[in-house]
Amino acid sequence: MISLQASSSFFKSNHQDIVRALLAGVLIAVLSACSSPPVSVKTPPAPSAIIANAPPPSLPLSRETPPTPREFRATWVSTVANIDWPSRRDLSSDKQKAEIITILDNAVQMKLNAIVLQVRPAADAIYPSAIEPWSEFLTGEQGRPPSPYYDPLQFWIEQAHERGLELHAWFNPYRARTAQAKTIAAKNHISKTAPDAVKQYGDQLWMDPAEPIAMQQTLNVISDVVRRYDVDGVHIDDYFYPYPIKAANGSEVEFPDDKAWIKYLQSGGNLMRADWRRANVNHLVEAIYTTVHQEKSWVKFGISPFGIGRPDRLPAGIAGFSQYDKLYADVELWMAKGWFDYLAPQLYWPINQTPQAFKVLHDYWIAQNVQRRQIWPGLYTSRIDHSEKSWPAEEILNQIDAVRERGGNGHIHFSVISLNQNRKDIRKRLMAEKYTSQALIPAMPWLNSSNITAPQLQLSDDRKTLQVALADVANTKLLAIWKRTDQQWLFSVQPATKLSIDTSADPQAGAIRQITVMAISRSGQESQQASVQFP
Repeated sequence: MISLQASSSFFKSNHQDIVRALLAGVLIAVLSACSSPPVSVKTPPAPSAIIANAPPPSLPLSRETPPTPREFRATWVSTVANIDWPSRRDLSSDKQKAEIITILDNAVQMKLNAIVLQVRPAADAIYPSAIEPWSEFLTGEQGRPPSPYYDPLQFWIEQAHERGLELHAWFNPYRARTAQAKTIAAKNHISKTAPDAVKQYGDQLWMDPAEPIAMQQTLNVISDVVRRYDVDGVHIDDYFYPYPIKAANGSEVEFPDDKAWIKYLQSGGNLMRADWRRANVNHLVEAIYTTVHQEKSWVKFGISPFGIGRPDRLPAGIAGFSQYDKLYADVELWMAKGWFDYLAPQLYWPINQTPQAFKVLHDYWIAQNVQRRQIWPGLYTSRIDHSEKSWPAEEILNQIDAVRERGGNGHIHFSVISLNQNRKDIRKRLMAEKYTSQALIPAMPWLNSSNITAPQLQLSDDRKTLQVALADVANTKLLAIWKRTDQQWLFSVQPATKLSIDTSADPQAGAIRQITVMAISRSGQESQQASVQFP
């Protein structure tokens, strides 16, 4: 995900109703979106996709609300090597917090609705853990807590939720030490507590996927975070077995798992070595999916694998690195089994790069989605920079259009630094052209399909606010709000902790004639509507 290397064949890298314009009989569409001033509505390009600009409808407007805009709009926030946050290893706690606030405020301004935060870059933690040491990328020394002390993960969660954003905790499943590490391992690091389970591979340390203690360590870490923190999702990246390195003579260096392999054969195992490695990874993926939902049924589990699938299944004309053969990631099997809630294949190639064509690969992953989970591709937004190989901003804008045209309902930007720096105006253009209204994250009814009770509404005595009462407080995450003026419908989202809705006129659209509110559950289910009419 973080180490992105391009070659001729691949990049490597560390997710019914329509408003009627009665005078003209014109169909108006729904706008999908993410955060502030609501906007007018427009027809979705496909049943599950939304988003676009639209002129105000002709009058009068129907009192029926438009379809609810839905689209997962997220960004990865990398902590490894200080790619995104914190920007340096020597920042004070206050400066770290200030950077968090900037990232989240920018996300809200852009109308994103989720943050995928790297909480475990290399068998370490950016939160207090009894299992693994504090990350050196946080404080400059592995094992050293922030000073003055605070819990960064808790701060991230609280601040994200205050702004109506989801926070997904991103774990690297096997990496134990990166090439960017500068300090010695802490005494409670797995390389010290279980050295036989950790292998040197090139300039990194790697937990051996075949070692039961390595798998259990990862499961314990994830279970601990889900149990102790109010995270909305658990996320793992593409680092399963490590990306291959080459020896001086150009040959590929074999991952040093001979000890575990021999033990497997001596125990009567009969798989080929590649299949055995894939089985080790499969076991972890299935176990994470089960463990996360046993802890909290509503927490989403997402995976962001390399963007090219099995060589024997690829569409004609697609070529490149095989994660199936080299990382031992059998993503197609995980899709068939439904071992995740969303998949974010890293489609880090341009639309017109034929051997790795963005649209063709996106279609491929959709076709494999037999369990009908969410497919939210990763976009290589950080490829917009000031180098000679920089992408134009239009590449990312066009990729978002391509996803929507195919009925897609989400994507994730790698990574937030490119958005924060507004490289080549990408952040401004996303706001102006693609994220023109807020949007809810698409629902996952397989997590919880039970009905959520509609809110109750009470107009204040001065008629300036609408008060919301919730029957199911624990399961209500957000409020989805439609406001109707004489000119248009306006959509917005706010956290369910904010139970007051402003009824004052919209500066552009005029007086509010109707407010309709729905409670949104943790799995994204909508309640029945509650409405108030204004004269």
